[in-house]
Amino acid sequence: MMKLPNRIPLRLAPRLFQVPAPVRLIHSTTTRTANVDPLVGTGPPPEAPTTSGYQRVERRRRQAELLKAARDIRSGKSKSTALKKRFWDDVHVKEVDGALQVHLDERPLRHPLTKEIVRLPVTKGYLAAALALEWDNLTSVQEATKQHLIPLTSLVCRAIDIRTDDASDSPEASKIRTAIATTVMKYLDTDSLLCWAPPAGPFDLKNDAGESLRDVQKKTADSIVSFLTTNTWPGIKIEPVLDGHSIVPQQQSEGVREVIHGWVMGLDAWEITALERAVLAGKSFLAAARLVVEWSEGAARASDLATVGTFGADEAAKATNLEVDWQAGQWGEVEDTHDVNNEDVRRQLGSAVLLVSGDGKY
Repeated sequence: MMKLPNRIPLRLAPRLFQVPAPVRLIHSTTTRTANVDPLVGTGPPPEAPTTSGYQRVERRRRQAELLKAARDIRSGKSKSTALKKRFWDDVHVKEVDGALQVHLDERPLRHPLTKEIVRLPVTKGYLAAALALEWDNLTSVQEATKQHLIPLTSLVCRAIDIRTDDASDSPEASKIRTAIATTVMKYLDTDSLLCWAPPAGPFDLKNDAGESLRDVQKKTADSIVSFLTTNTWPGIKIEPVLDGHSIVPQQQSEGVREVIHGWVMGLDAWEITALERAVLAGKSFLAAARLVVEWSEGAARASDLATVGTFGADEAAKATNLEVDWQAGQWGEVEDTHDVNNEDVRRQLGSAVLLVSGDGKY
């Protein structure tokens, strides 16, 4: 027989002589079992609700209407088909009672809300022709209800609304004009022309003329600012809002803001509408003001301004997108982003030029 060893293995010794540690409870309350309430329901469940005769008749009537609508759609007699085609064949411009009107066949174009006939000054023949072309490109009445397909019509109606609001005798007259002035003045404090890059470092990109981004920004801004302070706001000094390494925009002085705000409030309906569109498109108040002053046929144009057309939609777009174009030239463009934005900005700035410019008698 095999004898049991008299010695205990050392690996088992700690377990045999280990003293159990005292157990410490986390809480002192006694546990209780859940007390489930007994079922108190008595009797069988209620019967399912049944539809009355009236409800059955209504359901069948709705089904019959749906079937009839489906047959009409298949046969081409649906009411919605009327919106799929336009009711006019020809679009042309007429001069009626000293104003230009766009006619859809024999129907004059009207304001979508007030139903007022859209009447343009007789000197705005290019605007009238562009408005007629916009409606001639529509293929259905349904397209005429979409704002993005009739942007020029919306812009013209905006100017008409401002003109009507200015002529009203109500205590809230010029409410639209005041709101526009408040909005565009905010862009003066963050003008894209006045936000300059820090001084160029040894590894920063420079153009063929050896100019850095800051140099090009400053040269572009100085050209536009000097034009405005000479022809439009003489005697004021416009400072950059972001210069060097600053990150907090700096407001213009109170006197400068007061002069510019008064100029905005004095614009006519066409000019202030064009200013609003150009400011929102380019995020630059100064570029928009230069565009309006140079192309306007109204009071905004300086009387002693000899040149016209030297600063158009393309120049304004390049000035407002200067930093984006610089970075795209260094790192490349994003397809369907930069190119689409460039064309959209030029389209909106071009519509502002159409609003304020004139061409003599149509």
